[in-house]
Amino acid sequence: MKNTNETEPLKFSRRDFMKTSAAVSLATLGAGASKIYAGGSDTIRLGLIGCGGRGTYDSTNCMKAAEGVELIAMGDGFKDRLDNSLKQLKKNLGEKIKVTEDKCFVGFDAYKKVVECDDVDMVILTEPPHFRPEHLKAAIEAGKHVFMEKPVAVDPVGVRSVIASSELADKKKLTIVAGTQSRRMAHIMAVMERIHNGDIGKIVGGQCVRIGGGMLTWREDTKVRKPEWSDMEWQLRRWLFITWLSGDFITEMHIHNLDLINWALDSHPVRCFGLGGREVRTGPEYGNVFDHFSVEYEYPNGARIEYMGSQIDGCSFRSDERIVGTKGTAIIDRANTIIEGQKPFKYDGPSPSPVIRQHADQIKAIRGGKRLNEGKRIAESTMTTIMGRMSAYTGRALKWDWAMKASKLDLRPEKYEFGDLPLRPVAVPGKTKLV
Repeated sequence: MKNTNETEPLKFSRRDFMKTSAAVSLATLGAGASKIYAGGSDTIRLGLIGCGGRGTYDSTNCMKAAEGVELIAMGDGFKDRLDNSLKQLKKNLGEKIKVTEDKCFVGFDAYKKVVECDDVDMVILTEPPHFRPEHLKAAIEAGKHVFMEKPVAVDPVGVRSVIASSELADKKKLTIVAGTQSRRMAHIMAVMERIHNGDIGKIVGGQCVRIGGGMLTWREDTKVRKPEWSDMEWQLRRWLFITWLSGDFITEMHIHNLDLINWALDSHPVRCFGLGGREVRTGPEYGNVFDHFSVEYEYPNGARIEYMGSQIDGCSFRSDERIVGTKGTAIIDRANTIIEGQKPFKYDGPSPSPVIRQHADQIKAIRGGKRLNEGKRIAESTMTTIMGRMSAYTGRALKWDWAMKASKLDLRPEKYEFGDLPLRPVAVPGKTKLV
């Protein structure tokens, strides 16, 4: 589970790439061998799949991270979202946006049409997390590099698919980067290096806490279902509060925090026991997700991490991780890191943008023919959150090996079409069955 910011050399060959005798110097990325990409130049051409706020944000940052990166294709389930995103991108990035009408795709199969574009070199995947496994699979099979937002699945079946696609990406010499920008925050990278060097001794336990607001105003225009919206359309537009689409907030948002725990312990948990429920977000507009979770994770060395998370307005805010070792304690939040103990430490260095850095790292790896594949790591962190949710939903303690290898939980609907789709009931610990 070591950080994968540094890349390792590979012999680089790909169906759509050819060697060129020229060399290119890129100020933001450093010098490296130039490639001729699908469009016949050294420009990297992007396809965006998922044109909401996150997709617009990620594609913007990707094009700002380096010269010679353009957006040429877009796909989304809804035309209004695609049109709004395209308008905003053209306004902010001008000539970098090369999207033409014939490269705008709408519908459940829009992702297929984007990855089938011969002149797309890399895709950005930002549809709701439920769709990530299938979209990643299609992109890798089509020979595209991938930047994908976290989390990367909502159930064990999806996690297994992501791991398989990541293995295929290595065989095809393709890069995969995940949107876990905390892994590229300089102060967190610095403290993780010290943890792994033994500065706090053997890790014996810790806490992971994220208490935040209730998200009650998220997409207020979708709270009341419009008469013309089918069940499927309403759920897609309210996806954050629908478990089959988001994985619930422990998976969709708190993966950032639990991913850092896995990084610190250089492992995934071996078992967990969770509880949770919904006390405040009880209206139908909040779908079937919980508003609080508490999970105990046990790691291979016996260390136990207590995770507590909620999305309830009016509570004291807190978001940090505490890693306790035999020689000291590391305390991490999004602004600072410190170590208290035999080898005290406080980060006071520069803090370059981690969201720009993640894209710059990937573009550098693509152009330099380096291996950069975060697929398996983010799949395991996603599974960490899913396992906690499964335990909390059912009230049952779980082992990692069972959840990863034996669970048949698959949240996919029977068919993807705009029509009837009854919402699954809110889980009740002790009554909801473990699958």
